[in-house]
Amino acid sequence: MQVATGSYVKRSGWTLPLSHAPHELDSDQTLVLVFGGSEYVDDPTPFEALRRAFPRAQVLGCSSAGEISGADIADGTLSVAVARFEHTRLATCVAPALANESFAAGQALAQALAAPDLRGTLVLSDGLQVNGSDLVAGLNAVLPERVVVTGGLAGDGDRFKRTWVLDGGVPRSGVVTAVGFYGDRVRVGHGSKGGWDKFGPERVVTRSAGNVLWELDGKPALALYKEYLGERASGLPATGLLFPLAIRKDARDDRSLVRTILAVDEASHTMTFAGDVPQGHLAQLMKANFERLITGASDAALMASTGKDAAGETLAIAISCVGRRLVLGERAEEELEATLAALPPRTSQVGFYSYGELSPYTTGRCDLHNQTMTLTLLREASAA
Repeated sequence: MQVATGSYVKRSGWTLPLSHAPHELDSDQTLVLVFGGSEYVDDPTPFEALRRAFPRAQVLGCSSAGEISGADIADGTLSVAVARFEHTRLATCVAPALANESFAAGQALAQALAAPDLRGTLVLSDGLQVNGSDLVAGLNAVLPERVVVTGGLAGDGDRFKRTWVLDGGVPRSGVVTAVGFYGDRVRVGHGSKGGWDKFGPERVVTRSAGNVLWELDGKPALALYKEYLGERASGLPATGLLFPLAIRKDARDDRSLVRTILAVDEASHTMTFAGDVPQGHLAQLMKANFERLITGASDAALMASTGKDAAGETLAIAISCVGRRLVLGERAEEELEATLAALPPRTSQVGFYSYGELSPYTTGRCDLHNQTMTLTLLREASAA
């Protein structure tokens, strides 16, 4: 497996050489990943250059709330990774990403990719028009538990206006795409950790529908958020990222999932989250702990790195929540430094800040997460 990374900046162009004809990394077993600013939906020229350089490759990507390249974060750029596999077959597919059809979209992607030798799937989705929980449920309904499913929801900074996903190398809104990795040599590692502190009373979700929340303990949830936000309430939904919601089924459930706000509706007094907030579940507000957020990123890298035969080149896809970046501020790059320090030698890291992260909780089936650092590691074993 060979890996190359680079970036595109409007004022200076590409740092990744694209002039080879044909490009030495181009093949049917090459994956090109691109993460960039939402404004590129209006200027697809850089993607055309990638398609010309890698006409045989599988090209995937999405918009971001910050592009990750190594331990650096940028805005309004493109962060690119090219991975040429030697012993791994790749296949991609795309489906519409609409909130009321998200389960069907997950099913359609899974059915298109399903095969006995499928080992892992990376999913990238529109970040505003999808119900992430339903999307994951659709994937899990078809794919066996042995298939590792990871990925993320596209971002748009703290604007929450529009996101894009590459469809045939062209940026489009309202779609979800996936790539499957096939064969006995591919290794797909995964890790996902948060680092937020719970605070205040645990409350019952007394009125909700899917990912739309009305009431906690019989009281308007939006009013509760505004109470905690104080003068920051005028900045919703972006400022709501500072106080994500931890949910669990009941008091016996020791596994909490985190949910973050995508939108608020003042007229109906509702909040829309990136994933479901089921009625009857328990919910508790969370707040940032800087050191634990950075430690959580390191822990995610250690989880993803487990396993033997990690001597070759490795591609690490880091997908961290926009809320973590807003909270960490100038310290955000510390979580990327922490992941790199914990990853195997000869690892190249790219990724993006997202509106939701897809990964197994620790093991088993995929879940939708918010406010986590999620890492996917791709490499090939020296022998099957």
